[in-house]
Amino acid sequence: MKITGAEIFVKSLLEEDVDKIFGYPGGAVIPIYDVLYDEQNIEHILTRHEQGAVHAADGYARSTGKPGVCIATSGPGATNLVTGLATAYMDSIPIVAITGQVPTNMLGTDAFQEADTTGITLPITKHNYLVQDVEDLARIIKEAFHIATTGRPGPVLIDLPKDIQIEEAEFDYPDKVDLPGYKPHYSGHYKQIELATQKIEEAEKPVIYAGGGVIASGAAEELRELAYKAQIPVTTSLMGLGSFPESDELSLGMPGMHGTEYANYALSEADLLIAIGTRFDDRVTGKLDTFVPEAEIVHIDIDPAEVSKRVVVDVPIVGDVKQVLSKLNPMVEDMVDQKRHDDWMDKIRTWKQESVLNQDFPEGILTPGEVISQICELTNGEALITTEVGQNQMWAAQYYQYSKPRSFMSSGGLGTMGYGFPAALGVQAGNLEETVFCIAGDGSFQMNLQELATAVSCELPVNIAILNNHYLGMVRQWQGLFYEKRYSATCLRKRKSCPDDCCEPGEDCPEMTPDFVKLAESFGALGIRVTKPEEIKPALEKAIASPKPVVLDFIIVEEENVFPMVPAGGAIDNMILGEDN
Repeated sequence: MKITGAEIFVKSLLEEDVDKIFGYPGGAVIPIYDVLYDEQNIEHILTRHEQGAVHAADGYARSTGKPGVCIATSGPGATNLVTGLATAYMDSIPIVAITGQVPTNMLGTDAFQEADTTGITLPITKHNYLVQDVEDLARIIKEAFHIATTGRPGPVLIDLPKDIQIEEAEFDYPDKVDLPGYKPHYSGHYKQIELATQKIEEAEKPVIYAGGGVIASGAAEELRELAYKAQIPVTTSLMGLGSFPESDELSLGMPGMHGTEYANYALSEADLLIAIGTRFDDRVTGKLDTFVPEAEIVHIDIDPAEVSKRVVVDVPIVGDVKQVLSKLNPMVEDMVDQKRHDDWMDKIRTWKQESVLNQDFPEGILTPGEVISQICELTNGEALITTEVGQNQMWAAQYYQYSKPRSFMSSGGLGTMGYGFPAALGVQAGNLEETVFCIAGDGSFQMNLQELATAVSCELPVNIAILNNHYLGMVRQWQGLFYEKRYSATCLRKRKSCPDDCCEPGEDCPEMTPDFVKLAESFGALGIRVTKPEEIKPALEKAIASPKPVVLDFIIVEEENVFPMVPAGGAIDNMILGEDN
């Protein structure tokens, strides 16, 4: 029995246990949408922009561990996925994106809504396909899901011409894939693991640096076992937040440009660094020749291309983090009762006590740290958090105490403004019983605020906490610290009639640009404005109890900065700790 390519596509998704897809229809994918009309086992979530669809698929993937699926039409529909694909590629997130394409006999003719989708996305996908024969479609879909979810995960795109969707073939979904050139290495070299064990047992001031690979491989339990058994403090990258409980005494929080002082000081004094599932991002290392100057480095990563790419390591171990740690942990000597690292931990405790992040919040002033701390307190650190990009992202990393994997979703490598809110929709769609918060800036939120319509129509009760300072805050911070407060194009209230040299709000400044409460209400969501610290808790309680999406507009201090801060290109132990330091 022969069926159409569109039917093969939908049946293949069912074979991969896909129950949700995020998308936006168009002429080149109408055959697929016609099949979806009768399909009861797949929920299609209609976003209001293709970028919203790919970010939602990304959030779904990060929070569930399953591949996210999104669909867009040809031409502008496909190109609107580009930023989201690049976001997922940089952060190693498994997505399968399907784009419509003009019929095969019109390829290369500049037909209506034609774009070279595979050429455009080649640098920002793990792999991509242009389907040219309906007989190949089921195999390609099987391969796409396999490639997206194995080895180092990443996005895979399938460009599907309209005539292939209409042509017929027998449906025969493969049981396995045959990709001779694609063989990820999982086990890790035994001798290298033995050598790493020796280094751990000899170290006096060790530090574990855990990244997103710990979460991707499901190795949080193995990471904790290593840290507890060998009594090693753990710092987690932005992508690794949640892989180690931040309330634990061994937790150092996040390192790097806006990391904790104690993480940066510990890295700078360590005699052994065990890097696990991380790629030594420049925002973490700072000036390379001053990064971990006294330490030998063990690096565990599934991608051999990342080993010694930026930082030369002493003990490279190529393999899946979970499998490697499962072999390493039994070899490591139990140091719990030996008090081997007591002096090291005492020093770290002193750094923690003196940290600017542990200071009391000022009374009577609405600060972002207090907002996020109260979100954490009211949710017992169990909420699923997405962020936009900028100051809001760093505050969310600093002040929320993450306790479990897949609870923090943020654009790390690409730094995509507009990511957090649509990602939160994907998170909520994949975790219907969980409390979901998007920590946003007033600038980032405006990039994809149209997805409020998606949240309301799909009954996804996400909470959007806007830290509203009327600025593009992170750029404004750099302008304030390094460009003599020349706030060029960063004031979001500025009008054409404002003075050119205006750098501070005056009496004539409009109060709200836009009024987020009215905006939320216009979409059918709930809007709440908060201007005082004592209003934070009641507003959050109301939002968490609401069955509707909620926009919380927190009017924070306009020129609040993110500290600590390592100036670009500086050493990570040389931090700006405040306005006067």
